Amino acid sequence: MPTITRDTFPVLEMTCAACAVSVESMLKSEKGVQDAGVNFANHEAWVEYNPQLTSPEKFQQTIRSIGYDLIIEKENTDELKETARQKHYKDLKRRTIASIVLSIPIVVIGMFFMNIPYANYIMMALATPVVFYFGRSYFLNAWKQARHKKANMDTLVALSTGIAYLFSTFNTLLPDFWHRRGLHPHVYFEAAAVVIAFISLGKWLEEAASFRTGSAIKKLMGLQPKTVTLLQPDNTTKEIPASQAKPGDHLLVKPGESIPLDGAVTTGSSYVDESMVTGEPIPVEKRPGSKVFAGTINQKGSFTFTAEKIGSDTLLGQIITMVRTAQGSKAPVQKLVDKIAGIFVPIVIGISALTFIVWMLSGTDNAFTHALLTSVTVLVIACPCALGLATPTALMVGIGKGAENNILIKDAESLELAHKINAIVLDKTGTITEGKPTVTDLLFARNTNETKLKSILLGIEQHSDHPLAEAIVTYLKNQNVSPAAVENIENIPGQGIKATHEQTPYFIGNTSPTSEVTRLQHEAKTVVTLVEDQSPVAIIAISDKIKPTSKAAIQTLLQQGIEIYMVTGDNPHTAAAIAKEAGIENYKAEAKPDDKAAFIKELQAKGQKVAMVGDGINDSQALTQADVSIAMGKGSDIAMDVAQMTLITSDLNALPKALKLSRKTVAAIHQNLFWAFIYNIIGIPIAAGILYPFNGFLLDPMVAGAAMALSSVSVVTNSLRLKLIK
Repeated sequence: MPTITRDTFPVLEMTCAACAVSVESMLKSEKGVQDAGVNFANHEAWVEYNPQLTSPEKFQQTIRSIGYDLIIEKENTDELKETARQKHYKDLKRRTIASIVLSIPIVVIGMFFMNIPYANYIMMALATPVVFYFGRSYFLNAWKQARHKKANMDTLVALSTGIAYLFSTFNTLLPDFWHRRGLHPHVYFEAAAVVIAFISLGKWLEEAASFRTGSAIKKLMGLQPKTVTLLQPDNTTKEIPASQAKPGDHLLVKPGESIPLDGAVTTGSSYVDESMVTGEPIPVEKRPGSKVFAGTINQKGSFTFTAEKIGSDTLLGQIITMVRTAQGSKAPVQKLVDKIAGIFVPIVIGISALTFIVWMLSGTDNAFTHALLTSVTVLVIACPCALGLATPTALMVGIGKGAENNILIKDAESLELAHKINAIVLDKTGTITEGKPTVTDLLFARNTNETKLKSILLGIEQHSDHPLAEAIVTYLKNQNVSPAAVENIENIPGQGIKATHEQTPYFIGNTSPTSEVTRLQHEAKTVVTLVEDQSPVAIIAISDKIKPTSKAAIQTLLQQGIEIYMVTGDNPHTAAAIAKEAGIENYKAEAKPDDKAAFIKELQAKGQKVAMVGDGINDSQALTQADVSIAMGKGSDIAMDVAQMTLITSDLNALPKALKLSRKTVAAIHQNLFWAFIYNIIGIPIAAGILYPFNGFLLDPMVAGAAMALSSVSVVTNSLRLKLIK
């Protein structure tokens, strides 16, 4: 049985989902290729192939033949891909701006100043660079597609603008041809130029959006350090590239450094910020035997650990793979548009050709004149401008309206599915709660000097390396407490901190539970005790408080018939208390990143449409698994980049507003597409002359050009109605 190899290659020059379909079909047609797929969102292709029958070089040659490119180099792939995409983006931006600048005077002359001297020649001079220089990619791609008997939106753009330009040039240079036949020659330079400008604008906006989706991978990869400190057998250290580390290596981690690989602590102790894994704000104590994960941040102590997993096998690597794979979802609306465009193009060309033939065979006076005019009119009126604007314009207005309400919507897929959502999974920390530990209760024993004890408490906690100490210090400083002088300070890992003040010993940490301690713990609070010479004198309760607006937002969603679930990496005791306070019946505790994603998959298996709301790196897997992913804007950049929607606020009340805006925006997209297609369904037969046998009416190509422009205006106007949403 032949050995099958699977490789992934960046793809360049793709501008629409139809491009991805073309690349995929060409790869699958290669001899020796077992299967292939193209992800338009991250511009990558994967290929399963027999290396004895084909090679990456052949893939590259095949893809280049249809106007795209494949990066097959193994070294610095991401850098090469990024450089090429940046160059393409800047070139597209330059061509778009130049096309718009040159199109504006053409439209002004064509609409208001047609009678000025040499108007046609001026418009031709301005339209020529727009069509054949700034719009050359459409003609080149259309030609490459045609060579392989394929067609896409570029084909229709090239045909309609090319025919309109050539027909207008003919009428400008040889007007007597029409004058001898009793007709006035019209030009359509503005139609050709404006179509190029509008379609280029749409592609520029799409390219800008795709850059945002790719930044999540870069930031995730940036969590892993480039170098590691290797502990050698003679106890000396050596700095080596992280890529050279292997399982079994002993590595040193200093304070403030990122942990480079997954492994287990061998010597030393510290606290590690694992919020990217658990979502919980309180750093976790690490001792010999404790597990550590790549990308998490070491706090104050130093330790060595034995590497167990490297590269893509680490937890961070698995998250990167998950996000990379899941980011390629395509918008259902746009997929429909691309499919119809693939059929629409040859149908329009066929109708245009058939129109010419029928008129030539009709035997009427000026048959050739009518044949030429009607066939060109069909191509002009069938221009895909309205079709191309339908989704981007609604998205632009919808995103703008969302921004006014602290809502960022990134893609059409989330809009398509949001109105179908019947289950929402909420992360606890930072989404329902504030996301940081704060002191909620400070209780003193009877007959104690509270002012003095506060000063002693602050004096001791200022020297503590425990994560909760910061919350206590902040709380006391906000009360303008002055720290007392303390000495003989001793941090006891896993227990607390000792010190003396005026010869009296004090201890802060865990002690035997009392009824008051138990009560506070049942309220999902962490409790530490201040002990003075063996006697408890104060209790400090610390918790991550629920946001004031969370409960109201959850009740609003429940009233809309949406099921609410809470997932958290916290313990069941705390999870139950928070869920009860927030009004949530269903919750899952001690959930790691893959547990959250699996939980969402379970809900989806039951037929539910699930939205995930989170704010941490640990939520990124669950966000990519959900049908609609929503990030809280006060959280991590990773979560915001992965998510399809971002609530640029810590107020969960923005969530019901986001769902409403989604429903309205997707409705506008559907309306736009409806009118774009109806316009073609009605306009093309009229352009072909279907009314001529009944009333002698023939649609003038100039009117067809105006109708084409009007269809675009109607789409834009309908999209602007979204600004009226309350």
